[in-house]
Amino acid sequence: MTQPLLPAIEIETAAPPDAAVIFMHGLGDDGQGWSDIVRSLPLAKGAAIRFIFPHAPVMPVSINNGMQMRAWYDIKATNLTDRADLAGVKRSQAHVEALVARQKARGIAARRIVIAGFSQGGAIALYAGLRHPERLAGIIALSTYLIDGAGLAAEGSAANRDVPVFMAHGLYDPVVQLAWAEASRDALVAQQYAVEWHSYPMQHSASPDEIADVGTFLTGVLG
Repeated sequence: MTQPLLPAIEIETAAPPDAAVIFMHGLGDDGQGWSDIVRSLPLAKGAAIRFIFPHAPVMPVSINNGMQMRAWYDIKATNLTDRADLAGVKRSQAHVEALVARQKARGIAARRIVIAGFSQGGAIALYAGLRHPERLAGIIALSTYLIDGAGLAAEGSAANRDVPVFMAHGLYDPVVQLAWAEASRDALVAQQYAVEWHSYPMQHSASPDEIADVGTFLTGVLG
């Protein structure tokens, strides 16, 4: 399944970039909402990274009374098991694949690409990244959860069985329960994925400490 390339905000830390981070925003947000973190990341001196912040398609969201908003998939229920519309998840997976292909066409190898996201976007980062057929540099999943962990056992890419995965969550998150994130982490660890886990005294948001840790992770996987 191919998808058109989503519009996105791009920021390059230096030219020419030799690495890329594709970062998916949360429900109801857009790429602009997270683009400001680039200036706060403690990246390695001289790091030449292209950050791509795509805008999700606009669609009705069942849990919000069918309101139209930017979303990576429909949310139909409040429980973890039935929360995600899997058909919509797969469409967003195809969008991510198109974004990765675009970076490869611009000269950045898959091994130099990080797939990242927050909340809904983080769920897509995990879903798409762990199934991507080529080895990636890393996956970042903030304030989020694992979709279809059972399916991952059969669908996970052999190339990304050892990909570094950064997961982080707020201890007081009222939107995506901490228990969901911990269960997701445990499911990945049980399948022997290399998960780096962090938690912070915050709600469904980001904190300076989290952003600093993300920067450290990026430096570790991208140099």
